[in-house]
Amino acid sequence: MPKKLDVHLIVDNYATHKHATVRRWLATRPRFHVHYTPTYSSWLNQVEIWFNIITQRAIRRGTFRSVRDLVTKIERFVQRYNRRCQPFVWTATPDSILEKIERFCKAVAGTGH
Repeated sequence: MPKKLDVHLIVDNYATHKHATVRRWLATRPRFHVHYTPTYSSWLNQVEIWFNIITQRAIRRGTFRSVRDLVTKIERFVQRYNRRCQPFVWTATPDSILEKIERFCKAVAGTGH
C-alpha cells in the first residue's frame, strides 16, 4: 500500500474493533479511517454471508462426533465450493438498503429504546 494513500477500513461493531489498543494504534496512523457498519446489518458484511452459506449448506442439522469431524466437514465443503465458486452478486439497490434502514429506525423508535 503506497504510503501516500489513505486506507479506509470497513468493520462491524464487534468490540475488538473498538478496543483501546486498536484505538491507540489508529490514533498514531492518521491515514487509516475506520467506518463501522450499522448494528444489525450482517447482510452488509461479506464474511457473515460466507459464514451463513457454510452454516446452511454444510453444518446445519449435522451430527458431528468431534470438533475434528466438524472441521473436516467444513474443509470438504470449502474445497467443493471453491471448485465452482462465483463472486457474490450484490442484489440490493441503494434505495432498497435505505428503505430497510428507514423501516428499522421506525421499528426501533417505537420500542422505547
